[in-house]
Parts: sequence; C-alpha cells; structure tokens
Amino acid sequence: MRIGIVSDTHGNLENTSLAVEHLRSHEIENVIHCGDIGSASIPSEFTESQTHFVFGNVDSDVATLRQAINDANGTCHGRFGEVTLGGRKIAFLHGDDAARANETIESDEYDLVCYGHTHKAESHKEGSTLVLNPGALHRANPHTLAIVDLTDLSVQHLPLRLEEGTATSHSKEH
Repeated sequence: MRIGIVSDTHGNLENTSLAVEHLRSHEIENVIHCGDIGSASIPSEFTESQTHFVFGNVDSDVATLRQAINDANGTCHGRFGEVTLGGRKIAFLHGDDAARANETIESDEYDLVCYGHTHKAESHKEGSTLVLNPGALHRANPHTLAIVDLTDLSVQHLPLRLEEGTATSHSKEH
C-alpha cells in the first residue's frame, strides 16, 4: 500500500490541484496533510482520496477549516493525528511544536512520523521509526510531495513541476 504525504499548502490552490493530479496518477487513495492548510478551499481538492488533516501554525480559523474538511469527507485530527494504514502505525503533526515532534519520534511507538513546517523535504530513520517531511506546496524551491510505500517504508519525494527538479527515492535504509 502506498500513501501520499503533503504539507504547507498555505491556500495555494494551483499547487494543491497539481499535487492531487500527481497523487491520482500514482493511484494513491490515502493522503496525509501535515498542516498549514491555509484556506477552506484546499480540503475539497482531496475528495477522491481518504485524506487525514492536521492543523499548522497558520491555520487560525480552525472552525471553518474543520467544516471544510468534513464537507470534503476528510478526517480532521486537530493538531496531532494518528492512524494505522497498511498495518503501519503512523503519527503526523505540523512540526512547529518541536518538543511534541521530538517526543513523538523518540517514543518508538510509530513506524512512520510525518511533519511539515520547515518547507524542506527530508526523510531519515530514528531507531525503527521513519521520519518524513514531504516538503511544501507553497513557499518552497522546489515544491514537493512524498509517496511512501508502507510495505517496506520506502520514500519517493516528487517535485511538483519537472523544471523544479527530479524525483528522489529512498529505501528504509537511511
């Protein structure tokens, strides 16, 4: 099972739509959004997938965002999310609360911990946990998203546009 990870859309509808097209082309049915959604227009872009959202530090109108997420048949997890997909326990948060992020990573309770906030794509192993930042869909160079294969925890960071770079793949051997 493969899942898509996005973050930091900041209300950028054009880039979000393009990211959703990438996810669709890879036949991704489950998506995690790591916060800084930025606009109530964003959740409706994800109606073709089961999408889990957390709020980030710029998501001030949480009542409106929560309603937009519900209207799009997404799942709103507040500031911290936890799901089990493909037999893997996954935590996700925005990452602006560094103490909470580090505590989650160091707990060794999760196979995968996803975060955003820094606008920089990266992935690495800490103990048995894969730690992943998909990058950002706004205010980043390049704009990126990530796909994780849950069978082996391999990661593919994808540039939003071809001119922004080439895809990078990483296995669980970080």
